[in-house]
Parts: sequence; C-alpha cells; structure tokens
Amino acid sequence: MKIQTPYYLIDEKKLLENLKKIKYVREKSGAKSVLALKCFSTWSVFKLMSKYMDGTTSSSLYEAKLGYETFGKEVHAYSVAYPENEIKELKKISTKIIFNSVSQLNKYYKDVKNKNLGLRANPQISYSHFDLANPARKNSRLGVINKNDILKNINKIKGLMFHFNCENDDAKNLEKSFNYIGAKYGEILKKLEWVSFGGGIYFTKKGYDLKKFISLLKNFSGRYGVQIYLEPGESSITNSAQLHTTVLDVIKNGKNIAIIDASTEAHMLDLLIYNTPAKINTDKKNKYEYIVAGRSCLAGDVFGTYKFKKPLKIGDNIVISDVAGYTMVKKNWFNGLPMPAIAVKRLNGKTEIIRRFDYTDFKKNLS
Repeated sequence: MKIQTPYYLIDEKKLLENLKKIKYVREKSGAKSVLALKCFSTWSVFKLMSKYMDGTTSSSLYEAKLGYETFGKEVHAYSVAYPENEIKELKKISTKIIFNSVSQLNKYYKDVKNKNLGLRANPQISYSHFDLANPARKNSRLGVINKNDILKNINKIKGLMFHFNCENDDAKNLEKSFNYIGAKYGEILKKLEWVSFGGGIYFTKKGYDLKKFISLLKNFSGRYGVQIYLEPGESSITNSAQLHTTVLDVIKNGKNIAIIDASTEAHMLDLLIYNTPAKINTDKKNKYEYIVAGRSCLAGDVFGTYKFKKPLKIGDNIVISDVAGYTMVKKNWFNGLPMPAIAVKRLNGKTEIIRRFDYTDFKKNLS
C-alpha cells in the first residue's frame, strides 16, 4: 500500500516485543505496568496493548478520559495541579488519584476521600541526561520534598509515587536508587498499599539485565509489603514506529542539504527540545554526506547529518526510526505544514491507515 508521505507507521509486531517483556516482568516480579499516556496516546493499538498491561497513567484530565474510554483496566490520574472542574470528572473515572502536593491533597480530600489516593514524593535523586527532564533539579515543583509532610497525612493516602528516571538503562544505578528510597521511606511504605516508580526505566532495551531488574522489584515489594507499579512510556513503544518522508529538494551551502517533507518543530519536537539527532539508519563508512533538514521556516529545523550509499535525489524516501514516543502526542500545526498520517501495520501483516489530516483539521485547530 502506497501512502502519501509524511506518515507515522506503527508496527504491531515490534510493539509486541516490548509488551511481552512487560508481561514477563509482571509475571516474575508481581510489578504491574500502566502505560504513560504523556509519551504515547495512539489508541488505535490499545486493544493489543491492554492485553499485556494493567491500565494507563495520565498527566491531565483528557489523558485520563482517553485511558478510561479506550484502554480500560486501571486509570491512574496525576497532575502537577488540579483545577476543581477536573477533580469532579476524575473522581468518576479514576481508580487512583495522585496529588503532587500536600496542599492539593488537603484541598480536595473531602471530595475524593473514598478513592485510592496517593502523593508524589520527590526523593531528591534522579537519573537524567537532561536538566530539563530532571525532577530533582534545583527548585523543582515536582513532588513532596519533606518526608514529615507525608507522615502527617499518612492516613489520607494508600500509596506514593516516585518519578525520578529518564531513559535509565543502568540496572546498577537503579539498585542504588531503590536502596536509597527504601532506607529513606521504608517505614512510610510499610504503612501503605502501593508504590509507583514512575516511568523512564528503560527495561525493554536490548541487553537490559531483566533478571536483576525483576529481583530488585521482587525484593523491594516483599521487604515493604507494597504492590509496585511501573509507568513505562518509551519502554512500551521503543523501536515500534517509523516516520516515512520524501526528499523535496537538494541544495548546497558548504555541505549538501536534503530537504524532506517533514519537520522537527512540527513532527518530532523532542529533537529540538533536547538537541538530539533523528535515528536514520545509515553507515558512517558511506561516501555521500548530507544534512537532512525539515521544510519549515525555522532555521534550525534539522534532523541531523548522515552518510548515504548513493547521492540523494528529489523523490527519494528517507525513513526515521524509533519515533513512537513523544511525537504523535506533540505534533503541531507550525507553519501550517501537513500533519503526518498515522498508519498501523497489524500483526497479520496488513497496513491500515488510521487517520489522515487535512486543511479542515488545521482550520478547526484555530479560531
């Protein structure tokens, strides 16, 4: 099936590889996994994902509603701050409501005291390659710092959430973190029912020490008598999608520049935010080097520099790999550029176009 570029293509077989690892961790350790919708909300593949995961976790009312309506199972609600109108709706659909601060917990406690409530704790440790994504950064607003504030409200909650990792693929580092959290919060955890270690633990990465990870989870759960939750986002969908593009023009300004029909700003925003290159499968030994750039007016709309086997020409296809996370949830209408279609290659090998976007969608997004 020929699809007009640009388009995202999700491969369910590749997605399934991650899901099987998630299920394996659950079976061996008892730790449950809820999908982090802030990373991936493409609900056309939730039917498959829901067979291997325990529900969803959200950062807003809209995400919580999407999880409730399209994924089912557990619905964990978290927000840095809830307005009153959202609490009223979340009360109806959420299985767990997690507050970012004691003040928010106390403000809404009377309204939601019959729900399974939790607090986000900031252990003041983290694993992140970027300060922007570091929840333990100076003056962080994320989570309760003072352990005594948690103790004073222990009777109002049933669990704690520690979200302190970003792409942590180091099991040894994780062991140190678990030991630290256990030593600091162990007596509190023994009085609770559950603990969430959030997302950012890259345990589906090839070569990750799953045996050690399972042992860490099992030992922690047993020591403190808590149900562990994980909130995999990237770990759920890593390497499961591509962005297919076409070369529109080739120019030269010191270096050869190939301009494709996609944009970092509009279609892969995290590349700009974190100043990282796109994953384009080329070999450094190749002869022909090109800067691959987007078609927006932003001067820095660049995917990276790569070497190709043959000179690029107008009409050539360039495929960007590993694009499921933080792309479709962040895509936007910058420059009025056509938004990539979303397609899914199902387990049976058939490709299904889930959604196309056109001018009408662009117009409706505005006022």
